[in-house]
Amino acid sequence: MKKLLIGGGVVIVLLAAVIFFTLSNLGPLVKKTVNTVGPQITKTDVEVKDVSVSIFSGQAKVKGFLLGNPKGFKSAQAMKVGSVFVDIDESSITKNPIVINKIEIVAPEITYEKISGSDNFQTLLKNVQKSAQSEKKSTPKANSGDKKQGTKIVINNVIVKDGKVHLTMAALMGKEITAPLPDIHLKDIGKEKEGATPAEAFEQIFSSLYNSISADSVTSVFNDGLKQLGNLKDLGASGLQTGQDAAKGAVDSASKSVESATKGLKSLFNKD
Repeated sequence: MKKLLIGGGVVIVLLAAVIFFTLSNLGPLVKKTVNTVGPQITKTDVEVKDVSVSIFSGQAKVKGFLLGNPKGFKSAQAMKVGSVFVDIDESSITKNPIVINKIEIVAPEITYEKISGSDNFQTLLKNVQKSAQSEKKSTPKANSGDKKQGTKIVINNVIVKDGKVHLTMAALMGKEITAPLPDIHLKDIGKEKEGATPAEAFEQIFSSLYNSISADSVTSVFNDGLKQLGNLKDLGASGLQTGQDAAKGAVDSASKSVESATKGLKSLFNKD
């Protein structure tokens, strides 16, 4: 009996050591993954400066997130965030899919640049959509008998709050117009199909972000600012498109799978 107790104690200690080692190395792993996979998905620079992980809670803090602009755009970056909080279900780290309880993006600074009838976020969205399509085609199916399936994720909650959108364009001659970004709350990404690929998850998050950037409340602030600066004549009598029209342009250019993902946003999109 004593030997059984000792043996059980050794197993518990070894298990605790494995969990400790896994979580303590999770920060550098997340940083490396974001800095490597991010550019493959967006076709732009993606950088995370540091990732710190609490060993006891499984919560991570991502510091210094920066999303670069596509080629042809002049602003320094498309988005920067001082801190992103991630709550990971530590019991799922060695499983597939990995479950993320919450991603909270606080006070993102977004630079919305318009050139030649397009904008940087519409271009980024198209890049992400292409990456999701390519990833879907290259990922082995579950019933194909191939055990080498790509790692998938389930994200229970994605929250974006207290953000700002800065409009920049040639007609503003170096000036910016700033509007508050409507808050976003997405739920259950990847849950219905037992996990989403990183590109598929990013596509859903980015589609909602683009809808928020081009929302009527944001566009209204931009148009009022353009009127005050006298720049509407450079855009036509109507100024910038309303959010619905701008978002429709991005959706119309998407593939069938992207259209289905956009329809799915109605069940994911929940503004609390």
